Amino acid sequence: MKNMGFRWYGDNNDSITLSDIRQIPGVSQVVGTLFDIPAGEVWPKDQIKHLKDEVEAAGLKLEVIESVNIHDDIKIGLPTRDQYIENYIETIRNLAEYGVKVICYNFMPVFDWVRTDLHYLLPDGSTAMAFEQKYLTDDPQSIADAMQKNSNGYVQAGWEPERMAEIKRLMTAYKDVDTEKLTANLKYFLDAIIPVCEKYDVRMAMHPDDPPRELFGLPRIYKNRDDMLKIEQLHESPYNGFTICCGSLGENPQNDVPAIIREFAAKDRVFFIHGRNIKFINDDGDFHESAALSSEGSLDMYEIMKALYDNDYQGYIRPDHGRDIWHENGRPGYGLYDRALSINYLNGLWEAINKDHR
Repeated sequence: MKNMGFRWYGDNNDSITLSDIRQIPGVSQVVGTLFDIPAGEVWPKDQIKHLKDEVEAAGLKLEVIESVNIHDDIKIGLPTRDQYIENYIETIRNLAEYGVKVICYNFMPVFDWVRTDLHYLLPDGSTAMAFEQKYLTDDPQSIADAMQKNSNGYVQAGWEPERMAEIKRLMTAYKDVDTEKLTANLKYFLDAIIPVCEKYDVRMAMHPDDPPRELFGLPRIYKNRDDMLKIEQLHESPYNGFTICCGSLGENPQNDVPAIIREFAAKDRVFFIHGRNIKFINDDGDFHESAALSSEGSLDMYEIMKALYDNDYQGYIRPDHGRDIWHENGRPGYGLYDRALSINYLNGLWEAINKDHR
């Protein structure tokens, strides 16, 4: 695939190097971030330039950023949101100046994603992240503490210590935010930023909720096809679109991921794909991450790739949430080896489909 990428957290936050990424066949993009910029602050031009220069010096491109995190005051709808939105707009301009084409973001309250086990043992001896409802306590702080304790010394995206230290305050701040209010606050945000995105040619790719269900009484507004239709209609623009994380949407067995891709890719509203598989543990929707191979998980990755091919997908894609294999002990879910295997598998599927249609 033309725009295959690999997520990288930067020199000081990742055990993987750019030279490692450059050696994965078929990878042309680094999906980058400025991991040390708190949500709500402007991303400085000099730091963006430094990141871009690093990536390009390694022979790769930087056209997708994940994530420019949205300050909770925007999601809650506090009076202070306008200043944070202005900061976000300035960041969009700064990123556009250095060639960024897509920003992957989410609108999840408090937690970007939740797992109950970061080292779930699989039959082959590898480990993966897992979600089992029975281990989800009523105390979100205990989940945050477990995430930090078991992350091999790495900070997990969406679980930054300064944010986790404010869980009790955040839970209180969100107590009156229901689905309708969160949706209205997303519309307010999109109405402010999308005209800027149109001017500077930067597409906003909203990431689905992970897992796609309500947790700790917090609303979730990107769980399925119907939610996507609503989000699309909040601000009609070819710059208001989606990241389709196959695993996140696939965590609800009612979601037909290939069909969702076909519908929204046909409208050119899919800007970014997270190509990953998951495997259901039971009939209650508990799951663990799996190898990308269709037979190893519960999703049909051939049908997913074919849905992209049939719609002449020209956007960006990367693997996500791999297993920890071959004694690797880095950031859980973000090791080198299994994600590199995933890339080879996805590219192999793409080549086979392409040749079959010549």
